[in-house]
Amino acid sequence: MADTRPHPGSQNVDDLEDLYATPPPWDTGRPQPAFLALAEAGAIRGRGLDVGCGTGEHTLMAAGLGLDATGVDLASKALRVAENKASERGMTVRFLHHDVQRLGALGESYDTVLDSLVFHIFGGTSRTTYVESLWSVLRPGGRYFMLCFSDRQPGELGLPHKLTQSEIITAFSEGWQVDSIEPTTIEAPRHPDGIHGWLAAVTRT
Repeated sequence: MADTRPHPGSQNVDDLEDLYATPPPWDTGRPQPAFLALAEAGAIRGRGLDVGCGTGEHTLMAAGLGLDATGVDLASKALRVAENKASERGMTVRFLHHDVQRLGALGESYDTVLDSLVFHIFGGTSRTTYVESLWSVLRPGGRYFMLCFSDRQPGELGLPHKLTQSEIITAFSEGWQVDSIEPTTIEAPRHPDGIHGWLAAVTRT
């Protein structure tokens, strides 16, 4: 059974649900360009997991590649939207109500994990727990692709941490190989010019 504990990035599940009463500021209604580029390059392979999938655009993108794709999130409203999108597009996709910090409880393994704007929510021991959770579901040699806010972004953007490259490398120092950390632009409806981000590619050893 999927775990239903609140996501550490919100005070409780009700708060998380309220975020989806209207489209949240990170929901563009389409995949992030950096992930689309990965898909077009053939980097997203095998059985795929989209963590913190929201309304499902990256899960559906993976399914569109012909992959066995699963999305997990704690926002039921978002998952209902994702399921409706899958139905409207005639796609077979699985969406689960589940805590991203307890992925091992799924009892499954994946070749690719996608993370769009989830990692940067966590700090301290929560970040360590999250990385361990990711490790528990990735097969050896599996790859984790992550989009997060960069320390190059000026101003304040609220809850998420703006990360340095060294913070990402440190988080994945044991049991992982950091393949690349590249600057990228994250699309966001409230930021017409986009947000400075990092695209990290990490392999589970």
